[in-house]
Amino acid sequence: MAEQALPYQSGFGNEFATEAVSGALPAGQNAPQKTAFGLYTEQLSGTPFTAPRVTNRRTWTYRVRPSVTHKPFEEIPSGLIRTGPFHEVPTSPNQLRWNPLPIPEEKTDFVDGLVTIGGGGDPAMQTGVAIHIYAANASMQGRFFYSADGELLMVPQLGALRLHTELGILEVAPGEIAVIPRGIKFRVELKDKAARGYVCENYGLSFRLPDLGPIGANGLANPRDFLAPVAAFEDVDGDFRIIGKFLGRLWSAPIDHSPLDVVAWHGNYAPYKYDLKLFNCINSVSFDHPDPSIYTVLTAPSAVHGTANCDFVIFPPRWMVAEHTFRPPWFHRNMMNEFMGLIFGQYDAKAEGFVPGGASLHNCMSGHGPDAETWERATSADLKPHYLADTLAFMFETQLVVRPTQFALETRILQHEYYECWQGLKNNFRNAIKGK
Repeated sequence: MAEQALPYQSGFGNEFATEAVSGALPAGQNAPQKTAFGLYTEQLSGTPFTAPRVTNRRTWTYRVRPSVTHKPFEEIPSGLIRTGPFHEVPTSPNQLRWNPLPIPEEKTDFVDGLVTIGGGGDPAMQTGVAIHIYAANASMQGRFFYSADGELLMVPQLGALRLHTELGILEVAPGEIAVIPRGIKFRVELKDKAARGYVCENYGLSFRLPDLGPIGANGLANPRDFLAPVAAFEDVDGDFRIIGKFLGRLWSAPIDHSPLDVVAWHGNYAPYKYDLKLFNCINSVSFDHPDPSIYTVLTAPSAVHGTANCDFVIFPPRWMVAEHTFRPPWFHRNMMNEFMGLIFGQYDAKAEGFVPGGASLHNCMSGHGPDAETWERATSADLKPHYLADTLAFMFETQLVVRPTQFALETRILQHEYYECWQGLKNNFRNAIKGK
């Protein structure tokens, strides 16, 4: 029997209302004296109460038991998870690249499989990001996770995930993303034998859709294509654990029932998913490149107008038609800091070495661009319309320098020879000027 598709609610940042049991959601008010079915009323606020209405995020939940019913937290080992400020090792300006993180041989769930590559800022100051990679071969059993430090943007590369959250269930596969807001508890169930992917932990303001400016009212990621879960609760007693990430440390608290017991909810602070195939690309139809900001799916603004705490940018299948133009990304140095990953296919700026599941880091003002082989091929290519079919790369771009962790600089998956991909770029000027 085929597995039934999960139901979802459509729209980005909508005011949703959903109930798993008819009559569980109060009508006309948030906190009645007596709720239906003896449920407890609990508000979950993702912004200060006084945030402007356009950015205010909160959800009212009606649950079997309130969140406070767990026993005290005790600190547990954090494994390879790190949190800002990142000062484990000195940060060099070198360009860095990594092979994929191996799937573990021992039983490892999502939390135990999280490895921090780097980050910038400080969750206590609510600015910056941490960048993690996960590799797992087991579903989470009897324990639930949340981050009080930031929202989690999850980018699967291998294996689909079923995310059981307080507000409902999301399924997300490679080629899709999911965002779990700060503080929302969830457990990760693997749909396949193994899973690997990337996680951006955003310490700052929540991700939102970028403004479109001269593009107009439509394009890029359309709000209706974002999907939020419907209410789905667990009324289960047992010996469970809540794992909380708070100021960079992991804490564990016993609880005698599943904390995913929200029977009904309404509001706009909720997890969501998005299929990257639905992104509407904007590109040049004459010459040269628009800036890669035209591929921004989500942005988290900083206090400086026009500067992102983090942008999530993708490079999906698309047509390349620009005339008399070097079509791959050009050589550049950037005030922003760029962490890239590859979900499938080949990235058009790197012919070799950048493989699905791998990653690269180019920090502030460190030069980067196409490798020598790509440059040679692109400068002599026949500039016919060309469709980039088998590719999906992404970038976490942030205003703060991404400081690698000790693991990131000492792991065997670090490509120490990465710099060599540019060493074949010759001095063409010298021969050209001699022949003039």
